[in-house]
Amino acid sequence: MRLSPDELVFWQYAFIKLNATIVYTWGLMLVLVIGSIVITRRITFDLERSRWQNLLEMIVISINTQIEQVGLRHPERYIGFLGTLFLLLAMASICTVIPGYEPPTGSLSTTVSLALCVFIAVPYFGILDQGLARYLKSYVKPTFIMLPFNIISEISRTLALAVRLFGNMMSGAMIIAILLTITPFLFPIVMTALGLLTGMVQAYIFSILAAVYIAAALGKRQAKSEKKSVSSPAV
Repeated sequence: MRLSPDELVFWQYAFIKLNATIVYTWGLMLVLVIGSIVITRRITFDLERSRWQNLLEMIVISINTQIEQVGLRHPERYIGFLGTLFLLLAMASICTVIPGYEPPTGSLSTTVSLALCVFIAVPYFGILDQGLARYLKSYVKPTFIMLPFNIISEISRTLALAVRLFGNMMSGAMIIAILLTITPFLFPIVMTALGLLTGMVQAYIFSILAAVYIAAALGKRQAKSEKKSVSSPAV
């Protein structure tokens, strides 16, 4: 039983390895790219639309609403990042029904990479919204003493995201593998279905946490703008 897809090596030359984590991750990205092209190739802006396009628009509106409820204004600005993040994690869980497939999220390297994406996205959207100077000033508020604590907070929550996703995904895969060796009929089917549900929940939670972190980076300025708009007299 493999604890991580990193242990399944397809090709190796010296220190360069092509393992299952890399192959399955790039495979998922290829499926998402091709799927998005196929799904959106018949999108129209006319009043008469297909049921499929109406369904897609309902899904996009639901995602935008969810992002907005987290506290992010103009959700269309963030749906590209957060939506792709959710779809990648969701597809990694859905594909577990394929025999021989191991989700790349069972590797710590994958979860660390996803957490680093969130780590980079938070200051990116913060600087994009506030500007570099204003965003950097938030690290020394309310006093300069808070600078090291804010930096530690950024790093620790990134590590927490990576370890949390890795632990939840790997534990589910290990339970299925153990039950498969003990009772190879009924329990693995039930646990696979449970694993699908758990994977979807983890994808949702990871995406929501990413949105919350971005909203926290933008929250101070938005709160100030709201106070100015309320205090300004009506013309």
